Amino acid sequence: MAAVGEKTTRRRVSTSILAAMALVHTMCGSAAAQEKPAVSKDIIVTLLGTGGPEPTPTRFGPATLVQAGGLSLLFDAGRGVTVRLYQLGMSSGKGIDAVFLTHYHSDHVSGLPDLWMTGYMFGPFGERAKPMRLFGPSEGSSVPNGVTRIAKGLAEAFSDDVSIRQTDEHITAAATQIETHDFHGDGVVFDEAGVKVTAFAVNHGDLIKPSVGYRIDYGSRSVAISGDTKFDENLIKHAAGTDLLIHEVFATSAQLAELPQMKPVADHHTSPEQAGAVFSRVKPKLAAYSHVLHLGISSDEIASRTRSAYQGPLIVGEDLTRFIIGDDVIVRKWNPELRRYPD
Repeated sequence: MAAVGEKTTRRRVSTSILAAMALVHTMCGSAAAQEKPAVSKDIIVTLLGTGGPEPTPTRFGPATLVQAGGLSLLFDAGRGVTVRLYQLGMSSGKGIDAVFLTHYHSDHVSGLPDLWMTGYMFGPFGERAKPMRLFGPSEGSSVPNGVTRIAKGLAEAFSDDVSIRQTDEHITAAATQIETHDFHGDGVVFDEAGVKVTAFAVNHGDLIKPSVGYRIDYGSRSVAISGDTKFDENLIKHAAGTDLLIHEVFATSAQLAELPQMKPVADHHTSPEQAGAVFSRVKPKLAAYSHVLHLGISSDEIASRTRSAYQGPLIVGEDLTRFIIGDDVIVRKWNPELRRYPD
């Protein structure tokens, strides 16, 4: 009888905790985002993280949420991605249909273990009931060197958490698994519910391969994400005519540019002037910066330097900046005081 009483008490406590978390989750995410937005002709893009390796509280690690056709797709999983999703009122588990990685630098994958493990926990921030789908590039060798290897490493590193939660919290085995999709070369890597994702190689440097960008098409709407890259003709080819082009940028002050440590970093990224040339040739309805690496200069100066080669619509993205791609591209800024997007 005592054992039965203990189980009943535990169930009641768990129910109370879940109810409290759901209330907080609802309050935090009120009017912020729909976990599964109603199917429409639009694409909704949200910059969850617009920074790089620097552990700053204002720009989290690279992560971009693309919602279309009733699907929520995540591109890169940088530091703090689960926090940004929670701010939006979204679950890291059942809220995300698939994750796509551009390459395997730490700032693009450091949030992946958190996303995976938080996703299979109970509560409104988890509740994934099936494997997390993970897509990423490989070099096409007989030995998997992309997301399959990462998934095996995560399973081994965090096996204790998996086994404990399966036993103690009755998390299903399926929820703790990672379904991997390694791909090689340019081409369509995902095609569901009318949403097509095309991967294309980009040049992030001779030693940083594989590295890709993505183009997402849904009906007549489209968005391209550059990933980390130098000026690249292949990116221009695949991004041509998109409604929204999200591109990385690296810029420093003249003084910092003289430091020898800056040269290898600059050699792996795109300057504002080079990005302006890309935008001029792609001709998107809107060009936006994410993965904004700027040392000693302001966002306004980045925009000004871009204008030397591009005069079209441009925005330097911030965390939680949202784009609604319809007949036009509408920009919405997150209001931290209201904890939502203004009406």
